Amino acid sequence: MTNVLSDAPASSLRQRIIEDMNMRRFTRKTQFDYVRHVARFATYLGRPP
Repeated sequence: MTNVLSDAPASSLRQRIIEDMNMRRFTRKTQFDYVRHVARFATYLGRPP
């Protein structure tokens, strides 16, 4: 599967999340929003997910 959110290299966790969302047929917007919210939450916590 390809990373539909960007051309930047993805971490293994990020890639796994995107692949899972692709299998569940989440739309591109939903995937983008989900990854964005997880990144913002990780920033708030001060550590990676």
